[in-house]
Amino acid sequence: MNKLLCIIALTLAGSANAEEVKRYPLPGGSTFPIASAVEVPAGSTIYESGKIPAPKDETAEADSLAFWGNTEEQTDSVLARIESSLKAKGLDMGNVVKMTVFLVGDPALEGRMDFAGFMKSYVKYFGTKEQPNLPARSALQVAGLVAKGMMVEIEVIAVRP
Repeated sequence: MNKLLCIIALTLAGSANAEEVKRYPLPGGSTFPIASAVEVPAGSTIYESGKIPAPKDETAEADSLAFWGNTEEQTDSVLARIESSLKAKGLDMGNVVKMTVFLVGDPALEGRMDFAGFMKSYVKYFGTKEQPNLPARSALQVAGLVAKGMMVEIEVIAVRP
């Protein structure tokens, strides 16, 4: 009897994992590349810690724009690191269901975050023909990150359906 219950439980668990992640579009036919919400069936959830950029040019003056790069370049670096981390777990960017983006104000933009620079990199990874899955996402400006000159940190939640 216990064996039968285990088989039934495993069958039901397998059925739940086979369900699709449901991504709700933004209202009004918006084409902005994020989901308004993401519904995840029972499955494995992976919480990726915040990733920061690799130095763009380690020979440049530490903590400078040349050392870290601009917001777009830092975003490219961070998203590549996230992609690599997910790949090591057998996942890809299409498995990302939630993203939180921390952007430091850019001195060249009078201290405002460079959201346009962030988006130039973001749309290479999300909402493409090859990878159409859009995460729910929040982006906010913060006073600073772990190192002077860093302007981008991103954390994601991914699912293994």
